[in-house]
Amino acid sequence: MGLLDKERHTNLVCQEQYGSSEKRDFVSDDKTIEMIRKSSKQTSVTKMMKNAFLPQGYPESVSQDYMAYQIWDTIQAFASSITGTLASKAVLEGVGVGNENATVVAATMTWLLKDGAGMIGRILFAWAKGTGLDHDAKRWRLFADILNDISIFIRIIGPYFQSLFTLIMCISSVFGCMVGVAGGCTRAALTVHQARRNNMADVSAKDGSQETLVNLTALICSLILVPLISDHEFIVWPLFIVFTSLHVYANYRAVRAVCMETLNQARFHIIVKHFLDSSNRDVLPVKTVNLLEPVVFPTRRPMDIKLGVSMNNIVKSGITMPVLKSVYGKRVEGYLLAADFRNKSIYIVLSTNADTMDELQACFHAELINYVVDKTLKGQELKPELQGLGKLMKECLSSSKSVGAIDDSVMTSVLSSSLHYAESSISTLIHELHDKNWITERTLLGPDEWRATWDFEFGIDKTL
Repeated sequence: MGLLDKERHTNLVCQEQYGSSEKRDFVSDDKTIEMIRKSSKQTSVTKMMKNAFLPQGYPESVSQDYMAYQIWDTIQAFASSITGTLASKAVLEGVGVGNENATVVAATMTWLLKDGAGMIGRILFAWAKGTGLDHDAKRWRLFADILNDISIFIRIIGPYFQSLFTLIMCISSVFGCMVGVAGGCTRAALTVHQARRNNMADVSAKDGSQETLVNLTALICSLILVPLISDHEFIVWPLFIVFTSLHVYANYRAVRAVCMETLNQARFHIIVKHFLDSSNRDVLPVKTVNLLEPVVFPTRRPMDIKLGVSMNNIVKSGITMPVLKSVYGKRVEGYLLAADFRNKSIYIVLSTNADTMDELQACFHAELINYVVDKTLKGQELKPELQGLGKLMKECLSSSKSVGAIDDSVMTSVLSSSLHYAESSISTLIHELHDKNWITERTLLGPDEWRATWDFEFGIDKTL
């Protein structure tokens, strides 16, 4: 290029690149502009396949865990398609395809009842669990795929129980529709995580293209398998076991590959526990916490944390007005927290003005109480600054077992001491979270919708 500049007296006037795949230089001799270099790491076929199946701007336009997740997701989708073929064959046999004694009316009724049961199951599951699916997307994603395998298993055994075939198909349909709700919602939550340039539609569309290609490949394999199965029925169960095992394993690896920077209850629990354990009060990196996050069973604590509940929960917990007035009367807090040691629950009432920082402090406050209770129950030593709170917790636990009620002065001390520690530590925690690239502007802590306004000193002037 240096020789070219001398001969033609051209200047490099522009450089451009298409993501990380293609670069171009433009030179000018003061009259015309021409492209003199075009570098690309891809062939035309590779470029076409990338544009068809990967989001525009990949890899910069998606999260770093995108490819690892998609590889395992592709494997699980292939395995699920194969077992789905086995199930479809069993269902057709069950409704009477190939059986001279079967009637069209009976098959139609079975199909209608199956679809109706699935619709009802979809509505009920969305009603019961819909609001919490994106708060714990990994676990629900794995749950959905395991439930899908159970649904397929039920369909395969259906023909062996002809007298109960319709009932079996209805149960399978209910499970299948639950899979649709849980899988669709968690896929949407993962898409939000993966899309880094407000390109959710593109990421979702390319995910659909990938799934279609996988299903097409599985269809070709199924065309080869079905004749073999028809002549050798004993092959069905070994195939089901192999591909179901592959399906479950691939799904587990897929959700393990996801590395989310937003805080949900499980990830926040791991972060706070390490923060309180460590001498320098630091925060674990995003990748480490995601590897430690449970994806099969929910997070276990000595006391359940219930965020955004009604004030009635605090009333039922036995907390008295003198305690509330002493702890929260002269404070303008974004939340109220009450510890019910008898029912092993921590209730958090959020203010109508509560923001994300209030939710984080409230959950940190609750995790602090759980941390001290857990150490106390296990007989483990606490750090010096928490030993006083540990003695109070021990007294609370003892009183809740023996007399049931906890003295107001002790409860006041527990709540006041833990609140003071939470207030003095939250800024350090937030700073450490930002340093480790955690997102705190939005959270997935899963609060309920109750919000309240309170004034334990003077009361509230209510104007209707």
